[in-house]
Amino acid sequence: MIGLALKMLFGDTAKYLMLVAGLFFATFLIVQQASVFCGLMRWTTATLKNVAAPIFVVEERVEQVNETNPMRDTDVALIRSVSAVRWAMPLYSGIQRVRLDDGSFKTIQLIGIDAASFAGAPGKLVAGHLEDLRLPNTVVIDELATERLSPDPKDPSKKIKIGDRFEINDVEARVVGICKAMRSFTGGPYIWTTYERALQYSPPQRKMLSAVIAAPIQGMTNEEAAAVIERTTGLRAYVNRDFGKNGRDFNTSTIWWYVKNTGIPISFGTTVVIGFIVGVAIACQTFYAFVLDNLKHLGALKAMGMSNFRLSVMLIFQALTVGLIGFGLGLLATSGFAMGALKNGQPPFFMPWQIPVAAFCVIQIICMIAALMGIVRLSLYEPAMVFRA
Repeated sequence: MIGLALKMLFGDTAKYLMLVAGLFFATFLIVQQASVFCGLMRWTTATLKNVAAPIFVVEERVEQVNETNPMRDTDVALIRSVSAVRWAMPLYSGIQRVRLDDGSFKTIQLIGIDAASFAGAPGKLVAGHLEDLRLPNTVVIDELATERLSPDPKDPSKKIKIGDRFEINDVEARVVGICKAMRSFTGGPYIWTTYERALQYSPPQRKMLSAVIAAPIQGMTNEEAAAVIERTTGLRAYVNRDFGKNGRDFNTSTIWWYVKNTGIPISFGTTVVIGFIVGVAIACQTFYAFVLDNLKHLGALKAMGMSNFRLSVMLIFQALTVGLIGFGLGLLATSGFAMGALKNGQPPFFMPWQIPVAAFCVIQIICMIAALMGIVRLSLYEPAMVFRA
């Protein structure tokens, strides 16, 4: 029965290829767009990945990490006085402009960290030494900055390297290190310096402190410490997902803020829905035409005593077969797109295992709808009609 079903399926090459093409296109749209959406949402939390701290304490109205409501400098001492806190350090985070040698300007994400402890420093340096940040007018840049801040990014010899200089708001900055970092949602590279120097690079304001990063005392979880900080200080304390799995998570809060306050989910969601509709339309129409073309053969089998159940199983197997092939080809094409995206850095691409699993289920649902239409048509077909001339 299975062999006969496959012969019937592969025998009609045109409809077989049309079915596979429709399911391939639906798979590619669903998986690719969902993965780009997830990658874009990960970019919104880039600061949390690049500034590795267990707890972020921010102004009480802050809901996402890219929102920096300034705090008072005395809040650092206030948080340090909390019994649940092992250490607490100031953090500056803001968007600034860099002036290049040719007179052009580029936007950067400036991070200012404590000069004594280097809490919040980049995790992996590919060149230079972090301790050199204590020297005057020094910064550590990420790998993206070596391209964005270079006069000719296509010429490797002209990329920014250790020892090169540029200006941040008319103040000199000398590169002493290059690090790996996740790209920012704003598209600008990350630049680290000391907290005091970050204040010099930034336009002066009455309050300059962006956040306070902290860690709990021994024997206390990040979630418990965050709750104590909020209760004691009245500020808002978030747990960084990389260090804690429960409690108020800054990553989740940031992502949900963008989901609720931007049109990004609607844009990507519309494309995913279109992929589903296209898959249903092509698969159902083509498979129904396939059943009609083979109705005489199926009716002959029915007349020879094959039950409706076994014929239905044949149609379901045929639909699942083209679904599996179309899904596999679509996933393969998405993987090729991902390799190009990861190589070029754009667009953002992140595909957790839930995406292909969900896409596989969606494709199989499309196949089941197509098979159901064929089964309904076959059940209405009388075997005696085969012998009518």
